Amino acid sequence: MPPRLRVLAGTGTTLTPITHLVNTSNAFSLVSNRFEGEVVVCIKGLTHPEKDAYNYFECSERQGITWSIQVQGRFLEPISADDVLFGNTFDRPLGLPWGSGAALKFMSFIDPTLEHDLTSRTQPWALSPLVATMPHLIHTRIARNRHSNDYLAPSSAHSSRESTTTDTESSLPPFPPKTPISDDTSQLHLARTDVLSSSSSGSSSYGSISSLSSTQITSPAPPPSYFATATPNGSPKEYRNTISTIKKKVRGQGKGKKKEAYRLLGFADASQRRAYFSSTTHRQDIIFGPEDTLTTDFCYGFLEFTPSVMLRLPGGLSFDLMRYWDGQPVRFVCCERKSRERERGQDEGVPWGQVFWSVVIEMGDDEGSLVVS
Repeated sequence: MPPRLRVLAGTGTTLTPITHLVNTSNAFSLVSNRFEGEVVVCIKGLTHPEKDAYNYFECSERQGITWSIQVQGRFLEPISADDVLFGNTFDRPLGLPWGSGAALKFMSFIDPTLEHDLTSRTQPWALSPLVATMPHLIHTRIARNRHSNDYLAPSSAHSSRESTTTDTESSLPPFPPKTPISDDTSQLHLARTDVLSSSSSGSSSYGSISSLSSTQITSPAPPPSYFATATPNGSPKEYRNTISTIKKKVRGQGKGKKKEAYRLLGFADASQRRAYFSSTTHRQDIIFGPEDTLTTDFCYGFLEFTPSVMLRLPGGLSFDLMRYWDGQPVRFVCCERKSRERERGQDEGVPWGQVFWSVVIEMGDDEGSLVVS
């Protein structure tokens, strides 16, 4: 019998069912005191009324993809890119099947920055820095409205967004996008700590948000890529070689104009961006604040939902997860690294602090769930 799934989303402990929005172009709002944005979830095979269909999986850019979590939003307080984590957290121990070690090795090849404790007897977890783990990411610098103290925030009302583009450094990408996003980090150098600090002398390491937004800056042309090496094509060895090459270049082997080009973060694609931000130092050099909108797409094809929930790995190894799934919700979270968490008194056994937003997939019943077929 095909599984029935229910999807929920939100920014706190109380989540809202959004199953009726899955595979549609209707975004769900994410609003809290530290983050605001929108989310769209797509699951291949999840039945839905044709009138609201969002043909994400029919796009050539996403052939082979079976699920996607797209988010566009911004952090309302400055935070280091090293402190923004993304991944999975669980409420109770997992019944990992035989061969799960191979799955963990596969995940480490996909994401060398992944840290996890999936064998925890209390709250298993697997988390990575968001800027290094996201398969697709767009960074857009926005600015304060000239006539108010408000920033242009992500909104489903695209018409109102378009009417204010003259008051921004760059207009936001439409959300959800008509075609799947590809990396664009041409403005990411504006979030570097040295750029932010130099914009306001005598300010904090983040600099003065108001002074940065008071001057309107035209959208800069994409800076030159400083990667002369070939893009990794999936080989873990090539991926590690690229990381090594990047580290050598950024340590100062380039000089003059060439070295300055290195600082502009001109990534040609997602592989180069992810390799660069495998370095803790590089992540700590980026500060996201209210002026920085991130559009991300976390999507893969190794997890299938029809005719059963299957995990398929290279080499023909596969797991029927329905045999091991005890009904525990699968939670995807964007959260703050606990060592920098402002709130105190939380469980010392977990590495995450405040959750900015989360998406949960769980087994459903006849009400409020959809069949995967």
